[in-house]
Amino acid sequence: MAVVRRYTKADEDALFAMIEAEGEEWQAHWQGTGRDKYVVALENSIVYIILQEGILCGFARCRDDDGFGVYVYDLLVDKAYRGQEYGRKLMERACKDFPDSTVYVMSDVNPYYEKLGYETEGTIFVVKMKDGEAT
Repeated sequence: MAVVRRYTKADEDALFAMIEAEGEEWQAHWQGTGRDKYVVALENSIVYIILQEGILCGFARCRDDDGFGVYVYDLLVDKAYRGQEYGRKLMERACKDFPDSTVYVMSDVNPYYEKLGYETEGTIFVVKMKDGEAT
């Protein structure tokens, strides 16, 4: 049976091994200075991991916006464990731990979340500088 719990520093090597195995898409999280930056992000986030027989199978990295909502920035399930609703279980843990907050997902994989029955609410834009001014 899969177990969802909070991430600890002791989980770091297993988590980064899983991230690195994802390849190019997650490269910024582990390559070069990316790992150091992501370690800081993990330390400043609410991170859940899911384990199957002691093996780390996935994780979700979230931030609480002081009661205005909980934002899931990263969700990853190891390729070998996909299709077993581990992503859903990670999301449900965030909902359980923050029952008075709406849980939002920062997604670049919309079909996955639509398949889970989650609703679209809003859009995310990237703010870029133009001639020294924010656009």
